Amino acid sequence: MKLTHFLSLILCLTLILVACQRATPSPTPAPPLEPTPTPQPTQIPPTKPILTLTPTPLGGATLPAGEKANLVLLNGYIYTVDPARSIAEAVAIKGDTILYVGKNQGAQAFIGNDTQVIDLQGRMVLPAFVDSHAHATSGVSDIYEVSLYGIDSVEKYQQTIREFLAENPDLKALQGAGWINNVFGPQGPTTAMLDEIVPDIPAVLYSEDYHSVWVNSKALQLAGITRDTPDPQGGVIERDANGNPSGTLRETAADLVAEVIPPYTVEQYLEGLEYFQDFAHSLGITTVYVPSLPGGFGEALEALHEFDRSGKMSIRFPTAAGINPEDPISKVDEIRGLIEKEKGGNFEVIGAKIFMDGVLEGSTAYLEQPYSHLPGSRGELLWEPQKYNEVCAALDRAGIQIHVHSIGDASTRITLDGFAYARQQNGPRDARNLITHLQLVNPADIERMADLDVIAVPQPYWFVVDTYYTQAVEYIGKQRADRQYPMKSFFDKGIVVASASDYPVSWPPNPFYAIEIGVTRTVPQSLGDIYVDADFQTPLNPQERVTVEKMIASFTINGAYATFLENQIGSIEVGKKADLIVLSQNILQIPPSDIHRTTVLLTFFEGKEVYRSEDYTP
Repeated sequence: MKLTHFLSLILCLTLILVACQRATPSPTPAPPLEPTPTPQPTQIPPTKPILTLTPTPLGGATLPAGEKANLVLLNGYIYTVDPARSIAEAVAIKGDTILYVGKNQGAQAFIGNDTQVIDLQGRMVLPAFVDSHAHATSGVSDIYEVSLYGIDSVEKYQQTIREFLAENPDLKALQGAGWINNVFGPQGPTTAMLDEIVPDIPAVLYSEDYHSVWVNSKALQLAGITRDTPDPQGGVIERDANGNPSGTLRETAADLVAEVIPPYTVEQYLEGLEYFQDFAHSLGITTVYVPSLPGGFGEALEALHEFDRSGKMSIRFPTAAGINPEDPISKVDEIRGLIEKEKGGNFEVIGAKIFMDGVLEGSTAYLEQPYSHLPGSRGELLWEPQKYNEVCAALDRAGIQIHVHSIGDASTRITLDGFAYARQQNGPRDARNLITHLQLVNPADIERMADLDVIAVPQPYWFVVDTYYTQAVEYIGKQRADRQYPMKSFFDKGIVVASASDYPVSWPPNPFYAIEIGVTRTVPQSLGDIYVDADFQTPLNPQERVTVEKMIASFTINGAYATFLENQIGSIEVGKKADLIVLSQNILQIPPSDIHRTTVLLTFFEGKEVYRSEDYTP
């Protein structure tokens, strides 16, 4: 036998032995799905060399012998999210890398004179969370803007704005977000409601979904918006009975007031990014897919550069650059250049973001059947389908992942048409295209998503009966409202599901809230201050409930897969980055209705402790 054949045989036997160990992780994980009879997606090549593991008789796996760890965690309930969903007792870490996963006894060999040892006292450990769609650059908004989230009346909105103005008397413009369409009705809020509070400076306040803006008369005046201003392509200027702008601008119409509000500076964005990073760490999040950059390639992009270069960045921001219907096909080359330029850091550009439609509450989601309250309207399709197809083909040809906002069922069908066209033109590849939100989906298109290897990026925070459900019944009828937000259907078809918050739309972006709601499909009992008109008993679309294990996967290994990082993060396995969180309770051993009460005690990013709760006691 040739030496090379002999070595290959030894390697194969070693890998088989490793796979047979109960808590033996693999450095080349299977696709991030729980075992199903459906074919699993193809893995991309590892981003670093495969490391040979040494199996131990204790049901663990290690890197080559002789290493001493910087940090060892003992006596834990470590849910690894490896392909076998193994549970370990101990983890050893050196630098940014996991050295060992297995039993306590096996970890002793990695403890040296300088090793920090943490006794977990039975606490649960998970891989750190991945939020697969969150606008991290909006951290600046939490600092400098009025927050209107969780408010249920016009009078309370006005009082909140008054208080903010009193605390910030020198404002040159008022910005904010969080108002709910259903408080105001189909036409939205009016200028008069704002003018009595803020008449002298422009006011631009985004809705909770960020697809509509509420403006005062000063903002309309400065933007030059009058009764003669036509609705822009893909947008709506709400008007009174006389045709005058009434104070609400939807979708692309919001761009008409973009120049009225001064942009945030690089320094302000940096402040917001540091704030968001600390916030995310406290929630156990160490990787965030940023789906778009405000202002294109301006101040926000420069702030991300600066943050990455500063050495203060202890979070990953894989990011998508926006491409719009009016952009030429050459924008694809610009995005390709940006991807190449940004390789290698914690901030990277990995894809292109496309808005296909609007939102249901603004009557702009693009539907297969008309709205009930607007019988002649199916919503707003923001792209001409053939141009969208050509853009998809060009992005795919350039090797760029496509990340699409789609709410309505007709919008999702057209989104998939573009993905299919790209595959037809270019041939199949490991594209990992994503569709986010997916509020209404035709069951036939769930089959197509599986066939096209599309990743679903839902926001489980929204899977509840509250004021949005009430509005949906009015706008689309109870039958359609009751089948909103599929989840189990995606898993059942073998689709990779990567959960997300869409922060700041979901606030706070606490994954434990989402995990519980994904299992129960009801508003958690103590979150009535976050959800308006919450029904704590009635589940939304209960047949779409999933297990806690699947929800964990959607916030860990599946999120890693969605960002091409499944060989580095997303599970607790030897050779991977040491992104871990320690929890206040074991979410696999408590009633699902208590999951939202879980807190993060410790967060580690690449082996470094980046968050410690005041409630943590060693």
